[in-house]
Parts: sequence; structure tokens; C-alpha cells
Amino acid sequence: MVGLRLPVPVPLILCLVGLVMGTYLEPDQTLSIPEGWIHVGHVTPTDDVILTFALKQQHIRELEQLVGRVSDPDSSQYGQFLSLEELSALVQPSSETLGTVRMWLEKYGIQECETIQTRDFLMCRTQARIAQQLLPGCQFHRYMKDGQTVVRSTSPYKIPDELSLHIDFVGGLHRFPTQRQVLSHKRDTQGQARAEFHLGVTPSILRQRYNLSASDIGSQPNNSQACAQFLEQYFLPADLSEFMQLFGRGFQHHSEVDQVVGQQGGGRAGLEASLDVEYIMSTGANISTWVFSNPGRHESQEPFLQWMILLSNMSSVPWVHTISYGDDEDSLSVAFMQRINVEFMKAASRGLTILFASGDDGAGCRHVAEGKNTFRPSFPASSPYVTTVGGTSFKNPFQVTREVTDYISGGGFSNVFSMPDYQASAVSQYLKNAPKLPPSTYYNGSGRAYPDVAALSDNYWVVTNRVPIPWVSGTSASTPVFGGILSLINDRRLQKGLSPLGFLNPALYRLQVNGSQALYDVTEGCHLSCIDDLVLGQGFCASPSWDPVTGWGTPNFPELLRALLF
Repeated sequence: MVGLRLPVPVPLILCLVGLVMGTYLEPDQTLSIPEGWIHVGHVTPTDDVILTFALKQQHIRELEQLVGRVSDPDSSQYGQFLSLEELSALVQPSSETLGTVRMWLEKYGIQECETIQTRDFLMCRTQARIAQQLLPGCQFHRYMKDGQTVVRSTSPYKIPDELSLHIDFVGGLHRFPTQRQVLSHKRDTQGQARAEFHLGVTPSILRQRYNLSASDIGSQPNNSQACAQFLEQYFLPADLSEFMQLFGRGFQHHSEVDQVVGQQGGGRAGLEASLDVEYIMSTGANISTWVFSNPGRHESQEPFLQWMILLSNMSSVPWVHTISYGDDEDSLSVAFMQRINVEFMKAASRGLTILFASGDDGAGCRHVAEGKNTFRPSFPASSPYVTTVGGTSFKNPFQVTREVTDYISGGGFSNVFSMPDYQASAVSQYLKNAPKLPPSTYYNGSGRAYPDVAALSDNYWVVTNRVPIPWVSGTSASTPVFGGILSLINDRRLQKGLSPLGFLNPALYRLQVNGSQALYDVTEGCHLSCIDDLVLGQGFCASPSWDPVTGWGTPNFPELLRALLF
């Protein structure tokens, strides 16, 4: 971060009109307390909070057009990515925005602030009483879950009307931390019990199914990959070493992470973190791997937002990032999601490939009224500027066979983001030809559709806290697996003097629409959802070509490599 020392403040002047007038920046943000969080009291007026101001950027339309050109294989600018300095020159806020926000903060005596290279985020530490004067309406409370405490406001905040032209949202007030949980027990599949015994998915099984040979490993020193962890989720180096000793035979690999960015705790390992690290390093074998650790230890931080800011401020970062984080679209403000979507555009302009897990709730379920529900899309899975990964299972649990839908695989249609051009043809074919669709009132058929691809998500072996654990399942498994495979493709592209893949979706949909065999088409199975208050039924079902359960399907590495070495 770049330190920003604000001038000595002028005497504090509180405008009484400002207490009743102003603009709600996030009027649609859910303010309810998520399940599991317990109120443990008010914060004291002198307690510190950290506020993150998302300053309005410039030239967003130009950025969007640029991302389209550098990500489209048919464009003469394909692969001509921006440096962080070039990106900063394009999007950094105007001098009017920077000056107006600075003067507003000075008025309240807020001096302890940091900014980043692109200057579009400002992180300021202040006392709770001052924050509540600065942002009328907010009231800070402390909440606890599983031993972790956070400070949040469950009432909306305002800013002066003139500031609404310069700020997208203020972080550190709403949005309780969320963590996608992997499943670590044997599960039933749509009412049918699993077999009593299963050897489980290991790196050798993945490499067999996806046609990775012993020579399919990384070799380029300028290639790297990363996964991100939140909420005190840590991996233990000893677990990674033991995992590779048990399951890493037959191919060259690393047994240590090359870099941890952020704070790595010294306590017990988390199952999520262990899974991500062990499997991105199994398919993306022998490739330098980073772990972004974002525990959110200051109570008013939003760990996911902090990760995005960190990524936006580093001039040298890994080319592929996999993240198993998600939240319901309807629990987030549109302003927040739209701004985070721009952050993904910024990453795409720099050549980064970002993959998100599609979620483990099928189409999801949101209760609207008595006897009426709708499906519940997940964000960031629903962003049009990330590649979203769904989940599959083996048809025969005892053999390396073809794959079918894993019934938990998240998928559907965004209620916030419109359908991007790159997928319009594929999705329209699905909606036209699918033999059985849910009622149209349950989903937005014109929204961004996801997932884009899939991989095995069922019955993994993971080593955590020195113990090998079977039956670990979820799209938190399929996402690092697919990410590691894309890292191998980047490795081959770099060998040939080509650019990294960058934002994958335009190239992916282009090659699949043209009939590529780069992905195994998954055509069997449906995922879960609720159709009414009484019946837990199917959401969408897999079909030939693209579908909102498994996307285009699962990787056939030699063909996918051949298709993407253009």
C-alpha cells in the first residue's frame, strides 16, 4: 500500500443538515445478520474501524472494450495486456474525485489513510464515533461466530449528495464474511446411496481421467499460479509435504509453496485451504504456487475485498488464480457487485485468468412469498469476467469412467449481470433445445449464465493436520484442479513466446462453438433446487454442448492444449 498522509484537519464542523440529508449508496444491501453470527455488544466510541472507500474510476467503457480486444483470439490485440502502470493511467479517479474525497475526510479529522497504485481505493482508520458522524445512519456492533468477531453496521449509511458522484461504496460496514464450506462426509446422490467403499479421487486419478502424462508438468520460471484463502483458513506445509509423499507419485512436482502473500496463521489447518493448495499443485505440477492469505483479522475488514485490493496493487502476480469463495447475489448490493466486476475487468486487462467455484447449492433457492420461490445465483460466480467451474462425479464410483453431473454443482443465471456476447449463442441453444426446463419465473434467462466449465468435485482425498481424509467434495475441489490445468497450458504458451491465456471465456466459447473436442461433454444428471415450498427437486439438467450445470464440460488436456496454443 502507498501511505497517504492527509494535512492537519481544520476544526471539526458537523453540518446538522447532513444528518438528515444525503444519499444511500447501497440501499439494496441486505442488513440482516447471517445465520450463526451472534450479537455480542456495541463497539465503544473510541474503538478503531477501517473504512474502505471505493472511489469512482475513469474510462470504464474504454476498459471494457480493451478487455474485449486483448481476450478475443480473432483480435489483432489479443494478448497485448496492460502493465499495472498503464492500467493506473487509464482508470485512476479524476483529480476532482481525489480532491473532493480528501477534503471531506479532512473535515472530520481522518488522517490515517492508505491508497494503492491505481488510486481507486482508499483505506482509512478512524474511531467508531467519527465514522458514525462521517456516515450518518451507521451504528457499529460486534458479532461473533466460531470464535471470530467482526464489527458491522446493520443499519444503512448515507454520504453527502455531492460525494455520491465520487464514491461507489464504503467497505467495512456491511457484508459479513462468508466461506464456502467443502463437504467431508459420504453423501447421498439425489436420494440414491453411495457405494459402501470408494478409493476416492487422488492426483493420479485426475491425471488419468484428464489425460495428463508424466511429462505434463511446468518448466517455465516466469509462470506461476495462486489460490486465495479467507477467514483464518490456513494450510500447513507439513500437510502438503505428506500429501505429495502419499499421492504425488508418477510425476514431478513441488512439495512447497513458493510464496505466501498476507498473514499465515500458526494454528490448525483448514480443510478448504488444504484442498486448494494440494490440488492446484497436483494438476499444475511443478509450477510456482502462491497462496494469498486474507484472514480479515481487523474486525471491520472485508477479507474478499482486501484480496481484490491487494491483487490490484501488485505489479507482478501469478497468471492463474483460483478462489472458492461465493455469496448469494441477493445478499449483496448492486453497487458492490458492479464495482467488483470492474476489478475483474482490471485483472483481465493485465492478462490474469481468474476462476471461481460455482457453489455447492445447485441452482439455489430463495423464498420470495408463501408458496413461491426462485433460484438463487451466486456472486462472483455470476460475474461475466471470471471463468466459473462446476462439478461432476464419476458415473461408476469404482472406476475412471465418464462423468455425470454432481448434484450439488452450482449454476444458473445472474439477476444482476446481462448475458455477455461471448456466450449468447451457446446459451440460447440450451434454452431452445433443453428437454426439460424449470418454470421461467424461477430464473432470468437473459442474465450471465454459469458455470463455464467443470471438473470432478466428488470424493477427494485431502491431508489436513497430518491426517489423510477421504470423502471431501465440492466445487472447491474442481476449481483448483481446472486452474492447475490452465497453468500447464500457460506454461506451454510461454515456452513458445506466446502471451498467457488471460481472461479465458471468449476463447473458450469460440473454440467450443466451433466443435472442439477440448472438453468432455457432460450430458447426464441434474442439480438440486426447490420448485415449491414442499418439494426439493431439480434445477437445471445437463445436455449436449453448454448447460448451466457443468458448462462446456471437463478438460481433455491434450486437446485443450492443442486448441489453446493458437
